[in-house]
Amino acid sequence: MENLMEMLNNNYVILGIIIVNIILTILYISSNLKLRKLNKEYRNFMKKIGKGEDIEENLKVYINKVEKVEKENKEIEDYCESLNKEIAKTIKKVGIVRYNAFKDTGSDLSFALALLNENNDGVVLNGIYSREMSNIYAKPIKGGKSTYTISEQEQEAINKAIESNGYIVK
Repeated sequence: MENLMEMLNNNYVILGIIIVNIILTILYISSNLKLRKLNKEYRNFMKKIGKGEDIEENLKVYINKVEKVEKENKEIEDYCESLNKEIAKTIKKVGIVRYNAFKDTGSDLSFALALLNENNDGVVLNGIYSREMSNIYAKPIKGGKSTYTISEQEQEAINKAIESNGYIVK
């Protein structure tokens, strides 16, 4: 320990430590100046790329816009999915058959009209025309079948609706 104290009291050692500290301080200041210069050049370069605007700020703005668009896109996809579920319940398939219900009427004024959704659920309407009167009957359809007795024309209209897949079949 005494040797260490003696060595530290030596003027040459103290002078050496001071010189090392001066060199380290100069290197620190030099590095700091170079870093500032590099940072300034980087900012200028980014402004040139951004045509006078700060490209870093532009990138942040664009990233926020992209995130907003992604969120809106997700909302639109969810909305479209809910619309698809609702559309499945709507009438999409139509089948119609015109026929002559009675021999005494001149043309095919009676009709059977099937209106079905994607699951072949809906209704079949049968309009029977005669010279004295006209009647319309409705029968519910579930899965392409009815719990009521179906006439030949009504079944034909149901079959046309099922085959139509959303297009009118004559």
